[in-house]
Amino acid sequence: MRRGESVAGLAKGLAVIECFDEEHASQSITDVARRTGLERATARRYLLTLTELGYASYDGKFFRLTPRVLKLGHTYLAATPMPRLVQPFIDELSAELNESSSVAVLDDTEILYIARAAHRRVLSISLGAGARMPAYCTSMGRILLAALPPDRARDIIARSDLVAYTSRTKADPKSLATELAVVAAQGFAVIDEELENGLCSIAVPLFNAQGQVVAALNVGAQSSRAPTSHMIAHFLPLLRRVQAELRPLLR
Repeated sequence: MRRGESVAGLAKGLAVIECFDEEHASQSITDVARRTGLERATARRYLLTLTELGYASYDGKFFRLTPRVLKLGHTYLAATPMPRLVQPFIDELSAELNESSSVAVLDDTEILYIARAAHRRVLSISLGAGARMPAYCTSMGRILLAALPPDRARDIIARSDLVAYTSRTKADPKSLATELAVVAAQGFAVIDEELENGLCSIAVPLFNAQGQVVAALNVGAQSSRAPTSHMIAHFLPLLRRVQAELRPLLR
């Protein structure tokens, strides 16, 4: 993009939308200004505009996003053929393993779920298409980070909020860089109770017909049912089968 072609107002409006999350679902003008770095008067104008357009509600003190915001994410999912293409494959995989399976893409420091077959609930939170999770401590995130040039992956990790969710979480740049090198070499990633106690997951990259990594595929399970050794021995071959089946179909 050439200098001067971007629209600063649109970027600021999107920043206001993105500053709302699970922990900040209801915010005042001051809250939004602080989280976005905008002047208070500027934040107020954007919030009132979003309210007028139906993307936010206002009770006189706090703003909240409305379900209308989901239309923005739905537009992406509807316009992208990958979710529809992979869904039958992960439905079959999930039924075969009796575990949940997902496909995600990288979106800056997070992964964005674009398809999911939830055979069992493995996380304490509900996941579905459109859900986001940190990239650095998820199996699909590490697969996608490992596929990037090392300097780009380091930049994403440096900008991530590295939280140790459990005593096993790798949450420092040095250990993550080592882990990504291992993931890149072996072609799969395993998370062993790093995101949540009792949860394990394994992921492989999804390649397009040109050999580029375009997404990641995983299976998650309770460690009591499927420890990581079991996943590598029994789940990985099936993940690689789906990986091979999807490769000629992805563009």
